[in-house]
This record gives sequence, structure tokens and C-alpha cells, in this order.
Amino acid sequence: MKILVCISKTPDTTAKIAFTDNNTKFAEAGVQWIINPYDEWYALVRAIELKEADTATTIHIISVGSADVEPIIRKALALGGDEAIRVNANPADSYFVAAQIAEVARQDAYDLIFTGKETIDYNNGAVGGMLAEMLDLPYIALATNFKMNGGNVTVKREIEGGEETVEVALPVVVSCQKGMAEARIPNMRGIMAARTKPLKVVEPVPVESLTKIAAFGLPPAKAGVKLVSADNVEELVRLLHEEARVI
Repeated sequence: MKILVCISKTPDTTAKIAFTDNNTKFAEAGVQWIINPYDEWYALVRAIELKEADTATTIHIISVGSADVEPIIRKALALGGDEAIRVNANPADSYFVAAQIAEVARQDAYDLIFTGKETIDYNNGAVGGMLAEMLDLPYIALATNFKMNGGNVTVKREIEGGEETVEVALPVVVSCQKGMAEARIPNMRGIMAARTKPLKVVEPVPVESLTKIAAFGLPPAKAGVKLVSADNVEELVRLLHEEARVI
């Protein structure tokens, strides 16, 4: 079985967020970049578990980005990917990214394509569905459990107010979230091996982005905390009603 795992770089959750060019671009200076956690902890690690259960399985990593994305690709290889592909382009929007991945996926017969449910920077979650449509494959979103059964898979996914179980034949595109796998860290052997694993760079196909950033904005600063004496119930009720507007 051949698995393609889609990953992207995102700022570390401790990074200071700022914007440049009249609030139209994210300020990348000094930012620590990581693999998007949903891509790493759930999509990639579940693929690795499938490979451990069937050693004939191969895992390809793909990411759309410039050369600065290669460190996180190498980490994905250190965790257990076999080889990687970097599409040499700025990931302008979800449609652009999905189109680039689809073009690569068409050139190889992948049985399974994993994505994270969303990225932690834009929380978009659109690439998986777009990718499945472009490849004319079934798509299962928000998967929490994934089991192989020969050429079929059984997937549990979250739905509004509950959970459903879906069965589908390969090939399929699946977006992964918490529950699919347990996070891992690369060991020294994996880190050393990743240095020599193949990382192919391909040029993007001509695709016009469908969206553009008009402006970014930070959330409003939090107001100060007001302390109310435990015996002053009337003041507490007044504040909740007139200022917090929750009653």
C-alpha cells in the first residue's frame, strides 16, 4: 500500500503574532515553525502505524512551500516517512495547495491520502475536501479511528451531536483529528536516517489562487478583571447584566 501524507508548516503555538505591509502579511521574522499538529500527530503517525502493521507499505510526505519548509519535512521523514516531495511554491490559498498536491498525486497510484483536519494558523480545513474532488475520490472528514480490512477501510468520524462509522473501498482521502493516533517524537536513528532519505523538489503547475488576504487583525485586548465581594450579590448581578450582558 502507498500512503501520501500532506503536511504544512505552522507557527509554534508560543510564537508572537504580528503583521506587516499594512496588516496584509504575517510577520515571519523570529517565528519558530513546526509541522501542523493535526498533520503530524494524527495523519502521519497513523500512517506510520499502518506501515508497522504491513512492512510493504510506503509513506510519501508532501508539502507545498519554499525551501524553508524542508526542516519540517525532514522531521516527518525522521518520524517514519520513506520519501518526500516539496512543491516549490508559496501556499497562497487552500485551492492552490490542493491543486498542487492533486497534480503530484495523479502521477502515482496512492491507495490512501491523509491530511490533518485543519491547520492551527488559519483553521481552514478545506484542502482535504478539495483534493478529493480534484482526484475524484471519496472523502471522509474528521476521522477519529481508522482500521484496514483488506482493500476496504472502516472509519469513525465525528458528526454533530455524535459519531458515525463509514466503510469505503480504497483509494480514499481522509482528514484526521484527535483519536486517530498518539503523538510520537523521532528517535536518534530516525533523525540520522532522515538526512539521506529522498526529498524531491518539483515546480508548481499554473494555478490561479481563488482568494487573497485583505487584512489581518489581532483580537481586542482583554479588559481588566473586576473583583466583587462575595456578600455584594446585587453588584455582581448588575455587572453580569449591564456589562457582561450574560443575564
